[in-house]
Amino acid sequence: MSSHKRSAGLLLFRSVDGGPGFEVFIGHMGGPFWAGREAAAWSVPKGEYEPEEDPQAAARREFEEEFGHPAPDGTWVPLGESRQSGGKTVVVWAVEADADPARAEPGTFTMEWPRGSGVQQEFPEIDRFAWCAPEEAVERLVAGQRVFVDRLREHVRGDPADRL
Repeated sequence: MSSHKRSAGLLLFRSVDGGPGFEVFIGHMGGPFWAGREAAAWSVPKGEYEPEEDPQAAARREFEEEFGHPAPDGTWVPLGESRQSGGKTVVVWAVEADADPARAEPGTFTMEWPRGSGVQQEFPEIDRFAWCAPEEAVERLVAGQRVFVDRLREHVRGDPADRL
């Protein structure tokens, strides 16, 4: 197996009346690099996993770590993989479920900030969550994850030719 990094994630979606028919649950990445940015600064709740780890178990663990609550029960819809610009491969599943963004209790990471100061600061992995229509989510998500919203659209439409 190659040594490149792999992440697994879980994209919640819920039905809505009118409009696109559904919304997705995404998170704004925390830390100083992403502060003040909206476009291409959001992510599917996800995280890295080791080659010997089950990717679905990793997606469940990472959702809980980033949102602060267990992944909801439901049918997991495979949305496949995407290679991000940095070379990391991301695999994502979708689950139809609801979650309250206000209940988020995100995990944190520590980094030197300001850079070169020698001061270590803690930041939330995801600093806020939101439900978004597919069009809005595609604008907000980092480029390498936008394909998952498109694949979810295909699934929701029920076109078997486009299913993974």
